[in-house]
Amino acid sequence: LIMSAVTVIILILYFVINTFGVQGREWTAECTPIYIQYFVKFFIIGVTVLVVAVPEGLPLAVTISLAYSVKKMMKDNNLVRHLDACETMGNATAICSDKTGTLTMNRMTVVQAYIGDTHYKSIPEPEAINSETLELLVNSISINSAYTTKIL
Repeated sequence: LIMSAVTVIILILYFVINTFGVQGREWTAECTPIYIQYFVKFFIIGVTVLVVAVPEGLPLAVTISLAYSVKKMMKDNNLVRHLDACETMGNATAICSDKTGTLTMNRMTVVQAYIGDTHYKSIPEPEAINSETLELLVNSISINSAYTTKIL
């Protein structure tokens, strides 16, 4: 805990001395969000040091990463009802925790679907869906897919 706190303090001091002392920049209102992002990154690095050193710090790291994802989703006007949905729906590129914790691969699969006023408990066959709805669905998936998505 002490080493993670020392790491955060050193990173903050280095940033402040380098930015405002060496480079001679001033703290302006339009730069405040950028500086806060740096401080959040330093805090995340400190939590990472804590998790690596002590396995009991893992629940803290997972909670902080999920809370960060919830905040990002709220900015996009997404409703979050279950906190665990943030791992897959918060567009998190990687949440990989270990030491008796959570391991996510950032891969989603469809388990149930609600298509065309019909609730399917398992993945429906393409023939079971209206052709216009199926074409709209395929186009929407192809447009909104990441580079790692595979359409089968």
